[in-house]
Amino acid sequence: MARSSDAWFVYVARCNDGTLYCGVARDVAERIAKHDAGKGARYTRGRGPLEVQAVRKCRSHGDALRLELAVKRLPREEKAALTDARRFRALQRAVTPASAQQRKPVE
Repeated sequence: MARSSDAWFVYVARCNDGTLYCGVARDVAERIAKHDAGKGARYTRGRGPLEVQAVRKCRSHGDALRLELAVKRLPREEKAALTDARRFRALQRAVTPASAQQRKPVE
């Protein structure tokens, strides 16, 4: 699962009841384990186990928070479509400030 000491990740996870949850973390596996243990976000309590559907690496915490907000604003069908990495990448590029886009892309 995604992990890097300096990087932040945005993840989309499917809850056991079929709903989708979006969050940010430095270590996605550790965060999902917290959700599954009932120690994560209030929304995910009692909805586990969670299954990660998509993950994107971001350059900074701020970029990750902007992407998370953009994902949370999407209708359910569009969130589900983010399992296609190209769509998730396109959304990330759309919400990343122009100054950050001039740097080397994150993959």
